[in-house]
Amino acid sequence: MKPLGLTAYSLAARLHVPRTRIERLARCEVSLTPDTALRLSRAFSTTEGFWMALQANFDLADPAIRAGARLEEIEPIRAPEAA
Repeated sequence: MKPLGLTAYSLAARLHVPRTRIERLARCEVSLTPDTALRLSRAFSTTEGFWMALQANFDLADPAIRAGARLEEIEPIRAPEAA
């Protein structure tokens, strides 16, 4: 938001949402909702899918980073070879 000269308050006002929604998103305290994605897509001339994909990527990356090597220990399940 800073490079665009936006504050949480100014962005929230443009989106017609509570300021706290933007602040909590910025602090990663809450996930992006489809409603907010629609509003951001309109404000920034993007698609709602762009914003939802960012959320999905974060939702996958965060636990993957925390799980780390434990994920590597999982043996892949392979189909039995045909006889």
